[in-house]
Amino acid sequence: MNLDELKKLKEKAQRQVALREGNKKYRVVFSMGTSGIAAGAREVMTSMLDELDKRGIENVEVAVTGEIGLVDAEPIIRIEEKSGEKVTYAKVNPEAARKIVAEHLQKGKVVDGLAVGKIKEPEQKK
Repeated sequence: MNLDELKKLKEKAQRQVALREGNKKYRVVFSMGTSGIAAGAREVMTSMLDELDKRGIENVEVAVTGEIGLVDAEPIIRIEEKSGEKVTYAKVNPEAARKIVAEHLQKGKVVDGLAVGKIKEPEQKK
């Protein structure tokens, strides 16, 4: 590995670490319990991270959680917006993850056929 390759690897790692920091427009939560991992959640997460990087999308925070309780629907991704809206996607494969990035995270459009739930959290009173 030469110096240029190391620099590129470092830059990619820094971008991926930035995805775990808060205060972004979207927060993507991956269900990474035992059933999620067995259903391919790691591959789905890798595909989504690669697609976010490829498209230069930086307004997304990435997080993981344990079992959500919908074992038959794994892998599950929940997208939480700053506005309080939450959209849950089920049975997500790597191709679907790339589509979610292109449509939902880049254009703001919920991907019909993959979304299984959508709620709007009430705004907190100050």
